[in-house]
Amino acid sequence: MVTEKIIVTKDTLIGDVIRMSPAAKAVIEKHFGNGCFTCAGINVESLSFGSMMHNLDPNKIVDEINAALEG
Repeated sequence: MVTEKIIVTKDTLIGDVIRMSPAAKAVIEKHFGNGCFTCAGINVESLSFGSMMHNLDPNKIVDEINAALEG
């Protein structure tokens, strides 16, 4: 069985990250708050955009999500 490794980038949509895994969802909640889960923008807004809106470093968010996805 071949398992494809998922790599998140700054261009990955927030909604896609939320759907990837509970661990990735927890990172979004930690940094962006739980308001993202009901915002329609998550399906068109990237991690880079969300980071900018919350005055955060997108690289830090991406690194933390990728670490969470690795387990």
